[in-house]
Amino acid sequence: PKRVLAWADVRNAYQHESITHALSTIARLGDQSGLWETVIRTDSQPITKQPLTFKSGTGIATGEQFLARTLKDYDAIFFFGVREIDLDAVQRADLLSFVHDDGKGFVATHAGATAFFSWPEFGEMLGGRFDEHPWGITDATVVVEDRAAPMTKHLPASFVVNDEHYQLKDFSRGRLHVLARLDASRLDLGAPLVHRTDNDFPVAWTKTYGKGRVFYSTL
Repeated sequence: PKRVLAWADVRNAYQHESITHALSTIARLGDQSGLWETVIRTDSQPITKQPLTFKSGTGIATGEQFLARTLKDYDAIFFFGVREIDLDAVQRADLLSFVHDDGKGFVATHAGATAFFSWPEFGEMLGGRFDEHPWGITDATVVVEDRAAPMTKHLPASFVVNDEHYQLKDFSRGRLHVLARLDASRLDLGAPLVHRTDNDFPVAWTKTYGKGRVFYSTL
């Protein structure tokens, strides 16, 4: 099986109630399908390609050296971080290289698009940025644009979901493949925080980043 790092560092920002459930769901789906093993981390220590060597305390031989897992040990990342996360310059470069150069996978959901506003390259990798949730938590109709993709082929042509629906910015349909969008005809487009004038509100997309593949969903 593949190995997935479920990464949700929220130490510097709001802890969405859905984050813990999302991490456990990724682990459960991997167990049920047998397709991947999940390691859950709520810190950012593994986000590096550099060796992490520690000395053990009691329980094993005291002082014995051991290596901790790093990005080199994973095939993909499931990311549910929020806002600014403490990564140094080497960690940032290693994360981008993990996807771009090593051809690994990066899956992000919901508040993952609010992360690293101070880091333009992360937004480029992800494909877009959070730009408010003008409607709060409400029912909205999702229209599935691609019903053949593996992520959406099981879905109906449209469905209603209650969620904190996002408006996104800094994305281009020329650089990514939109899988689903909100039905703008059923949204309050006069809400004060609605900034888009093209009525384009993607819900999920895929894109490539160098050799790697990226999937993002606002839900």
